[in-house]
Amino acid sequence: MSPFYNFTAESLNGTPINLSDYAGKLVLVVNTASQCGFTPQYAGLEALYKEFSAQGLEILGFPCNQFGGQEPGDADQIAHTCQINYGVSFPMFAKVDVNGNNAHPLFKWLTSELPGWLGKSIKWNFTKFLIGRDGKPIKRFATITKPENMADFIRKQLQQP
Repeated sequence: MSPFYNFTAESLNGTPINLSDYAGKLVLVVNTASQCGFTPQYAGLEALYKEFSAQGLEILGFPCNQFGGQEPGDADQIAHTCQINYGVSFPMFAKVDVNGNNAHPLFKWLTSELPGWLGKSIKWNFTKFLIGRDGKPIKRFATITKPENMADFIRKQLQQP
């Protein structure tokens, strides 16, 4: 079994979630922020979720305050921004670190499996990691990659057996 399924994370409302709950799904893991120049990507992510969730896509949002203090709020403020401003209906998790000694183990694993320009770290908010239905990392998308520009790649992955 893929290490992805061994991780747990706390949902935005404080409930522990086993990532094994997403076995068999194509999963897009995104580190997010509510006060970032890329925050409007929430709308694009939600559009992907609405288009592909019935075919097996799951999007998991992980708020992070490590980049310019752009996620200073608590869980209620994060939920408000996501739901009221962008209509987010995909799962959101509790705020995490994605870099450094206190990084969530999921992000330590993802950056090790799919290093980026900065090696085993994340450059900024809205870095996206696509995990296959088998739990294996497939592709890392940069912060600047708009969700709508990922749609064809996601569609092809969903058509894989």
